Amino acid sequence: MADSGEESSMRDLIAQFLAWLRVEKGLSKNTYLSYGYDLERYREFVEGYLRVNIADVTRRDIVDYLFILRERKLSSRSIARHVAAIKQFHRFLRREGHLKSDCTANLDKFNIWKNLPETLSRSEVESLLAQPNLAEENRIRDTAMLELMYSAGLRISELVSLRREDALLDIVFIKCRGKGGKERLIPIGEVAVDKLRSYLDSKPDHNSDALFLTRLGKPFCRQGCWKMIHGHIKRLGITKKITPHTLRHSFATHLLAGGANLRSIQEMLGHADIATTQIYTHVTADRLRSTHLRCHPRG
Repeated sequence: MADSGEESSMRDLIAQFLAWLRVEKGLSKNTYLSYGYDLERYREFVEGYLRVNIADVTRRDIVDYLFILRERKLSSRSIARHVAAIKQFHRFLRREGHLKSDCTANLDKFNIWKNLPETLSRSEVESLLAQPNLAEENRIRDTAMLELMYSAGLRISELVSLRREDALLDIVFIKCRGKGGKERLIPIGEVAVDKLRSYLDSKPDHNSDALFLTRLGKPFCRQGCWKMIHGHIKRLGITKKITPHTLRHSFATHLLAGGANLRSIQEMLGHADIATTQIYTHVTADRLRSTHLRCHPRG
């Protein structure tokens, strides 16, 4: 057991960790508060249920804790967020000398993502991107927005906050502001570039800085944007549970299946921690297993 871990209460260690996140990592307020909430629940488990010092916690204890969270009907995303917080916390304590070892090092091998994010197949994405009807007044705009969401894996909030100057079409990139106001450059495909050029050429005189505008010439809100996208999805007759993140999940899953490395996908998605991105490895693994069971003679 590390002596420094005994000298500080777990509450104090969490406070030190959160201060480090805020000052050194510069995480957004929402992320910082979420980590604090998750770690307070974890502290209650360690001190109230296990009744041990943090230095005595084992990987098996943490796995038991994650099962408890699942039994409490927490969503897969919430459990994944708890895992990310616990892993970073233990890594921090090891680095600062409060722990002799990090029991969370192999925690990713524990498959907690029972409910994986729904994604669209490549053929469903192709159908969606071809969906806006030629007769529709806003066809060029809607097609550009859908292409860009899929090509860059954008959140809806990121899509509606884009400015005209963020479309760096000459170098085939989009400049995006994600969570916490952090900027990132994302490569986009030639098809998305062509659709954006067509859209910009069709609206040469508008005075707004916003890239995408409603038919009234106003910037989109998130709800209005999702209403537009969901309308096109409904017309396809897809029965999957579709959310505003579905195209983003599809973007990441298709990249990974195509051979992209996880770090590159993390960078493009704007995830602060790769643990968040790693959920897509479970999506791909499940599909590989399904294919093996269906196609292999001894599956």
